[in-house]
Amino acid sequence: MDCQRCHKRPATVHLTQVINGEKTEVHVCAYCAKEQGYMSDNQDFTLNDLLSGLFNYDKSSSYKGKQSKSYQSNKQLKCPGCGLTYQEFAQIGKFGCADCYKTFDERLNPIFRRVHSGNIKHDGKIPKREGGNLHLKKQMNEYKTQLQHLIEQEEFEEAAKIRDQIRSLDEQIHHGQGGEE
Repeated sequence: MDCQRCHKRPATVHLTQVINGEKTEVHVCAYCAKEQGYMSDNQDFTLNDLLSGLFNYDKSSSYKGKQSKSYQSNKQLKCPGCGLTYQEFAQIGKFGCADCYKTFDERLNPIFRRVHSGNIKHDGKIPKREGGNLHLKKQMNEYKTQLQHLIEQEEFEEAAKIRDQIRSLDEQIHHGQGGEE
């Protein structure tokens, strides 16, 4: 896509603005973005900046000597395995060891929700040709979750239908109709 302003260079800055329900999109090159005031001359956006934003690490506050409460509490959290602090993790976006997952556990779910569209668990995908019984087992787990919800809601007729579907899947799995594992 070419720059909407100069039509000479590729558009590298893409801005979306919504005002009173009206959406406006601007696609311009970096040069035109600086001319229009969308960016300052020394403003470069890096992947590290993106990750820092996701981890709620405000670099500007540390430069000014003022630190927010969340930043101060994160600073004291340190991994016993590798010595990595939450502040360092937020800056580099990588863990130092497996213990970091346990150490920073309560701060990770909000990050996962932002990155994974509200989900904190990644199920992945199973190839249809190679999945075999895995597809059936995944479907059975979904039915079991649904069954539990229906029982809690006291919707016993629907729960009975789901129970029957679970039994049917269980028979398919045990009789090998779902393919090889």
